[in-house]
Amino acid sequence: MNRQGSALSGYRVLDLTDERGMLCSRYLADMGAEVIRVEKPGQNSARSNFFWATNLGKRAITLDIEFKPGQDIFKRLVKSADVLVESYPAGYLEKLALGYPQLSQINPRLVMASITDFGQSGPYRNYKSCDLVASALGGQMYVCGEAQSPPLKSFGNQSYYLAPILAAIGVLLALLSRHTSGRGQRIDLSLQECVAAALDHVLVRYFYQGVVAKRQGGLYWSNAFRTFPCRDGYILLSLFQQWETLAEWLAAEGMAEDLTHEKWRDRDYRLQHLGHVIEVLERWTKSHTVAGLVEKGQLMHFPWAEVASIPQLLANPQLKERDFWVEVGHPESGKRYKFPGAPCSLSRSPWRVGSHVPKLGEHNKEVYQELGLSGEEIEALARKGVI
Repeated sequence: MNRQGSALSGYRVLDLTDERGMLCSRYLADMGAEVIRVEKPGQNSARSNFFWATNLGKRAITLDIEFKPGQDIFKRLVKSADVLVESYPAGYLEKLALGYPQLSQINPRLVMASITDFGQSGPYRNYKSCDLVASALGGQMYVCGEAQSPPLKSFGNQSYYLAPILAAIGVLLALLSRHTSGRGQRIDLSLQECVAAALDHVLVRYFYQGVVAKRQGGLYWSNAFRTFPCRDGYILLSLFQQWETLAEWLAAEGMAEDLTHEKWRDRDYRLQHLGHVIEVLERWTKSHTVAGLVEKGQLMHFPWAEVASIPQLLANPQLKERDFWVEVGHPESGKRYKFPGAPCSLSRSPWRVGSHVPKLGEHNKEVYQELGLSGEEIEALARKGVI
C-alpha cells in the first residue's frame, strides 16, 4: 500500500505478472508504491506459498483484458499508472492493442517492464520455458554439481528471483530518467540473460583466460574453500590459509597423517595433490562438531563458518537483532508465518514488507469506484465476466 515517507510513496504500479515477475512488484510495494495486481476473473483460488510471499502489500482486482470492455478499463488504469510490470509471452499484449507503443500514447510517462523467458526479440522469442530451462540455457547448470556427475540445477527457482530483482532495478532507473526526460520507457528482461549475467567468475575467466569452469561440488572455484561434513552438520573451511598452523592442529589431535611433511608446505604441491588434502581434512572434520571447529577456528583467525540449516538461520542472533524476519498472517488459515524482511535498510525512506496478501479481486469495488464506475456498472461488468 502507498506509505508516506517511503521511497516510492505516490507511485502507482500495475502488476500483470506470474511467478516470473511477482517479486518485482512486491519489492516496489515494499518501497511504498501502490501496487494493483490485475488477475483474470475466476482464477483458481488456490495459492502457493511462493504466491503469498511475493504478493504482500498489494491491492488486487480482477479484469479480463481479452474482452473489449476489459481493455477499455485497463487503458483507464494505465492513464494513472507510473509503472506496468508484466510477464506475458512476447507479443501477447501487442495482439490486444495493449503493447507499449499503444499504452505509451495513452500515458507517455509510463514505465513498462516486460519479463519473459527469452526477451522480446531473437530466434527464441516465442519459445516456452521455465526456471529449469533458464538455468540450463543460461549456463548456470553446467557449472553446478559434482565433478564426475551430470550438471545439476541450483536449489529453488533462482531465475524467478533474479529476474524480478533486476527488473525492479530497471524500473527505478527508468523512473529516475523520467524525472529529467519526462517520458517513460520499455524495459525488456530475459530470464536466460539474467541467469547468464549472474555467472560471476565463470564468464570472466572464459573471456580473459579461455578457461571453462568445471563442476567442483562443495569446492570453491579458486580451490580456496570447501564444505566439509562434521558430526552434526557442515562447515566451510579455508584450505590454504595458515597452512602450518592447521597442520599442527591436526597433528596435535593425531589426525594429520602425512600433512606435516615438508613437501606439503609448498602451495603448488598442495594444489597438485588437493584430493589427498581434502580426504585427510574430511576424516578430521567428521570427528568434530560444527560449533567446536568454528569457535576454535575463529579464535585462531581462520575464516571459517558453519553452513546454517534453515532452523539455524531462523534462530540466527544477527538476523534477530536486526529484525530481519517479519510475521504475516495467512489470509485464509489465519496462521502466522515468517518471511524474509527488507533486504536493505534506508534511514530516510524506509523499506517495509507488507503485512497483507490480497484475495482474488479483493479491491475491485474501491479501485473501480476510483475510476468513476458506479456500483451498478461494477455489478454489470461482473455478471459479464469482465471483472
